[in-house]
Amino acid sequence: MLLSLFVFLGLGAIAGILAGLLGVGGGLVLVAALAWLLPGMGVPKEAAMHAALASSLASIVLTAAASARAHARRGSVLWPTVAWMVPGLLVGGWVGSGIAVRIDDDVLRWIVAGYCFLAAAQLIFGGSREAGGAEVPAPRGVPMTAAGVGIGALSAVVGIGGGSMTVPLLVWRGVVPVRAVGTSSACGVAIGLAAAIGYAMHAPPGALPQHAVGYVYLPAAIGVAAASVFAAPYGTRLAHYLRGDTLKRVFAGFLVLVGTSLVFSG
Repeated sequence: MLLSLFVFLGLGAIAGILAGLLGVGGGLVLVAALAWLLPGMGVPKEAAMHAALASSLASIVLTAAASARAHARRGSVLWPTVAWMVPGLLVGGWVGSGIAVRIDDDVLRWIVAGYCFLAAAQLIFGGSREAGGAEVPAPRGVPMTAAGVGIGALSAVVGIGGGSMTVPLLVWRGVVPVRAVGTSSACGVAIGLAAAIGYAMHAPPGALPQHAVGYVYLPAAIGVAAASVFAAPYGTRLAHYLRGDTLKRVFAGFLVLVGTSLVFSG
């Protein structure tokens, strides 16, 4: 168990640095790594993908909260937007986890792999987010709540905090990128919380043999969260010293490899 905890701490550090460095993809890396590691730690192979998704989402709660707190100190969280999106995100996260537990392990692998390829394409072809002109009021209203339902549901199925969807949506609505990222971090807390609880409660009895609540494998969730909270700021600092475009291309290639490994590991 002690060796496993060190493995999860190391994985959390890597995911935290990647999230801080690029702002996208940390959850996808976690899911792929956990899906590969957990069967060797007593998790049944047929439940490994569900446990990887649930544990990744549970760890995101603490990671996203730490990130949102740091952004809030700098005034980069649009709380009215968060207030409008959170009800939809909670519903979507809960519903998405309920759908995911009914999907076969191999099908889930294909879905997450497909999202890896889409995220890679976004990094390569999406272009850099440039600062816009005059700042717009915080987006609010029923359309933001409806968008939250879709973002929460898809995030729950692929095990991420939703930043790769929330940030582009907010930038499209005219929010400056730094506030879009901060607002997305706050939204990620709601996604992770609702989806992790959903994976815990929707799981069949005895889904995992030990050290788990439903599909949430506690050593993985706690170890990853603890390390990623401390590692993410270092990734953020590193991003200021390295070329963003080059990093995006390299990480896009890495996501393609992650997606491919998920397909063949099944």
